[in-house]
Amino acid sequence: MQASSPPPYRINIKRGRKLPETSGAADFLRSNEQISPLLPTIRRNAKLQKDCGNLLPAMFDACDVLQLEEGQLTLSAPNAALATKLKQQCPKLQDGLLQRGWQINAIRIKVQVRRKVEPKPYVKQCSLSERAVKAFDKLESALENTPQNADLRAALHKLVKRHQSGK
Repeated sequence: MQASSPPPYRINIKRGRKLPETSGAADFLRSNEQISPLLPTIRRNAKLQKDCGNLLPAMFDACDVLQLEEGQLTLSAPNAALATKLKQQCPKLQDGLLQRGWQINAIRIKVQVRRKVEPKPYVKQCSLSERAVKAFDKLESALENTPQNADLRAALHKLVKRHQSGK
């Protein structure tokens, strides 16, 4: 009897489908000797983050797990108000985590204000040809001067002025 070689890919036994390959980034992290010892801690914190989010879904979106060491869980909150609300929910969170198998004796909350980076306002950069500007000007003067047309006429006037002064 000849020994069969394993397939070059893993198969999901339940569904018979090929499992997705790990990314090159994950392979790099596993092979890097400075980072690879951190991977179990990162996985543990990610799982703990997910469990906390499931226990307190509305509140935990803005919070993060910072550390779990010697039974003490350290969480971060973006502001003092949320930290206070989270502190009130600590007994519920601790009980829920204990039921899920986490050995947590105490929960500590740190306020870590994150610097918000304001997105730059979108500046529309549209240039109209001279012919288009003249057409809008002609349309504005052709519209009847009625209350229904007042806003449209004002907008057309503003558009024409803005594009005439830009040239």
